[in-house]
Amino acid sequence: MASKSHFIPNFEARSVLLLAALTVGTVLAIQAQVSEPVATPARTVTGTQDIDAAFDRADVNRDGKLDRAEAARFPVIEQRFDQIDRDRDQSISREEFAAAIKT
Repeated sequence: MASKSHFIPNFEARSVLLLAALTVGTVLAIQAQVSEPVATPARTVTGTQDIDAAFDRADVNRDGKLDRAEAARFPVIEQRFDQIDRDRDQSISREEFAAAIKT
């Protein structure tokens, strides 16, 4: 009795490899997003360096101010956005951010 060999055409083999690569890439991308620190409520931010580092992490576009979307990284800041934005320019400056953190 002759043994049956399973033949997978190149098209099917390439499709399986492409699907596997896309799956691995997607999993890695999701893991990178999930593992990115958003806010550390257990850690108290008190020092000037800590405040500057937190502001720099949130200032994604590096324009020196936080808009509402960037402030969302800190739920407490997001909830008090209008109170913290003293000059009512719809953004929070580094100084406004520091003053809010220290109070």
